[in-house]
Amino acid sequence: MENDVIVVGGGVVGLTTAVTLAERGLGVRIWSRDDVTATTSAVAGALWWPYRIEPAAEVGAWALASLRVYGELAADPGRTGVRWVSGVHADTVLDRLGAWAGEVPELRQLAPEEVPGPYDVGLAARLPLIDMPVHLAWLRGRFEAAGGVFERRAVTGFEEASARARVVVDCTGAAARELVPDPGMRPVRGQLVLVENPGVEEWFTSPDSGSGRSTYFFPQPGRLVLGGTAEEDDERLTPDPATAAAIVARCARVRPEIAGARVLGHRVGLRPARLGGVRIEAVSLPGGGRLVHHYGHGGAGVTVAWGCAERAAELVEGA
Repeated sequence: MENDVIVVGGGVVGLTTAVTLAERGLGVRIWSRDDVTATTSAVAGALWWPYRIEPAAEVGAWALASLRVYGELAADPGRTGVRWVSGVHADTVLDRLGAWAGEVPELRQLAPEEVPGPYDVGLAARLPLIDMPVHLAWLRGRFEAAGGVFERRAVTGFEEASARARVVVDCTGAAARELVPDPGMRPVRGQLVLVENPGVEEWFTSPDSGSGRSTYFFPQPGRLVLGGTAEEDDERLTPDPATAAAIVARCARVRPEIAGARVLGHRVGLRPARLGGVRIEAVSLPGGGRLVHHYGHGGAGVTVAWGCAERAAELVEGA
């Protein structure tokens, strides 16, 4: 075999898994259809927070493991794209979160008068906010510095990879629906609006539970990211003008100055949600090889990336 491992997929989950494996001394190659900055991960907000992800019993540990890593990476935000930023989760109650919330520093329930906009319930937090284009490029550089090889290659199955590596890791996200195939994969459409930042320094989120809408804004370098939508089984990749206008209007209810901000662009991505939640599982392949499935992270791939990568690495090394 010319490789110990081939990781199929170059988004944040694939890159983080590949980094973890390469830094353990394995020979790793990534096969990715797209450049890292053209993946779905590049569209992400991306605030650390367990959002639209299952199974609940596993998510907390994965998220906290990732939080510790992002805390370290935030020491060099210019290179890694990771910063500590304060903000508010509206319509969120601390006592209704999982046990993981007790290990998040500086997380506190706000008094009603402290919650911005038309909300009277919320949490204050200081969390990692990741500039994804910068972070993805940095992950690729870290992977290559560890001896890994990144290759642009579209795949239609795992047979070719399994002929060239002892273990194949399937980090194909939404594409797993056809490649595995896994009928439990469901796209969840997210639309964003990028505007000039009118002076917003803190992030804000409100999940708008029970609808396909959400309200959030994230101050990223050179732009303010406004969102969003969570439209299940909607695979449209073209931005919808009416949806964009509604996103701006919702965000302006919290920070009125956003209404007049100049629009820089629009983004659409399909979150790789899965019925039953994240799948991290090893299966045997004909000829004695091993395929480790690692997909279905929904709207929280960034949040759990490092914790999930450790679990996937355990399965790889057990081959």
